[in-house]
Amino acid sequence: MLQFAAYIVRHIAFSEKRNLSALIIRVAVVAVALSIAVMVVTTATVNGFQQEISRKIFGFWGHIHLSAYDLNYSYEDLSPISAQQDFYASLKALPEVAHIQRYARKAGIIKTDNDIEGIMLKGIGPDFDWRGFSRFLQQGDSLHLADSTKSNGIIISETTAKRLHLGMDSSLIVYFVQEKPRARKFTVTGIYHTGLEEYDEQYAIVDIRHIQKLNGWTDQQIGGFEVVLHDMNRLDDMTQYINDNMSNTEIKVQSMKEINPNIFEWLALQNTNEQLIVGLMLFVALINMATALIILILERTNMIGILKALGANNEAIRTIFLCNAALIVGTGILIGNAIGLGLCWLQYQFGFITLDEESYYIHTAPVEIDWQLLWWLNMGTLLMSIVVLLIPSFLVTRIQPIKAIRFK
Repeated sequence: MLQFAAYIVRHIAFSEKRNLSALIIRVAVVAVALSIAVMVVTTATVNGFQQEISRKIFGFWGHIHLSAYDLNYSYEDLSPISAQQDFYASLKALPEVAHIQRYARKAGIIKTDNDIEGIMLKGIGPDFDWRGFSRFLQQGDSLHLADSTKSNGIIISETTAKRLHLGMDSSLIVYFVQEKPRARKFTVTGIYHTGLEEYDEQYAIVDIRHIQKLNGWTDQQIGGFEVVLHDMNRLDDMTQYINDNMSNTEIKVQSMKEINPNIFEWLALQNTNEQLIVGLMLFVALINMATALIILILERTNMIGILKALGANNEAIRTIFLCNAALIVGTGILIGNAIGLGLCWLQYQFGFITLDEESYYIHTAPVEIDWQLLWWLNMGTLLMSIVVLLIPSFLVTRIQPIKAIRFK
C-alpha cells in the first residue's frame, strides 16, 4: 500500500514538473477571469441598484420641484403659486426637459367601516405624465381626468389597501382637519406599489381639483410644478441652471436629491463599496499575474540562457515574456467578461437573487451594464497588469547565460 502511494506521488510530481508552465498559465487565467467576473457583476449590480431606486423616486415625483417658499416647511402645500408663470414656456422648451406637470398635496385621514389611517393626497391634473407612474400600478388604471367634472377616483398604495382591507372599487371617506372640517368620498380605481416605504405608507393620488376646492384656491392656483428630465444624470446641472435663471423670486427650486437627501446619500455610499470590491479584485489579479510571471521566468531559466548565448538582449527577452503575460491577461479578461455578463443576463431574465424589499426598496437584485465603464474597466486592468508586470520582468537581466544553461 505504501509503495503504491509513493508511486502515485512520484507520478504526480513528475507530471506537474513536466506541465508546470501550462499549470501556471491556467491558474493565472482563472485568477484574472474570476477577478474580472466579480468586477463586472459588482459594477452592474451597483449601477442597476442606483438606477432602479432613482427611477422609482423620479417616476413618482419628477426630478425637480418648483414651489412656493414656506418658512414653516411641511410636506403639505400650504402656500399656492400661480399655474400661469412667465418661465413656463422657456423652461418647457429646454432640450433637457421632457415634461412639466402641476401638483398639490394635502393631508387627510382615511376612514372605512372598521379602520382609520392618516394619508397624504397628491393632487394631479390632466397634464400629468402617466408613463413614469404606470410602472408602479399593480391593479386598475390611471385616473380619468375630464375637463368638466372632478374625478372621484383615488389610487392608493398596496400597503394602504392591505392595512385598511380595501380593494378595487372600494369606497372610502377622507376627512380633512382645517378651519371648517370637511370630508370627501372616493372610489379606489387603482392600487400602486413602489417598494419605497416612505411613499407607499403615506401617499394616494387624486384629482388636483379636490385639493384646490378644499383649500379655497382658484383653478389657477397649485402647489407647484414637477419638472421631468430626459437624463437624470443632468439633475444637478439643470437644478442649478433653473435656479440661476429663475426670475420669480417667490419660487423655490429644489431637486429630489435636496428633498430626499438620506436616500441619495445612501445610494452614494454604494459607490464606496463598488470601488472597494473592484480595487480588491484588481489587486488579486495583479498579484497573481506578477507571481505567475516570476515563476515562468524561473522555470524558463535555461531558455533565457540559450537566447542570451545566441545574442538576444534583455529587452527582447523581456518583451517575449510581457507579450505572453499580456496574452494571458487578455484571455482571462475575455473569459471573465463572458462569465460576468452571463451571470448578469441570467439575473436580468430570471431574477434568482432576491432582496428584502423593506430594507433595500427592491424585491429582486437589479443589474444594468454601463458599457462605457465596462470598456474602461477592461482596458484599465490590461494596462495596469502590463505596467505592474514590468517589475518582475527585470529578473531576466539578472540571469547569466553560463549559469542559466546549467540551471536545472
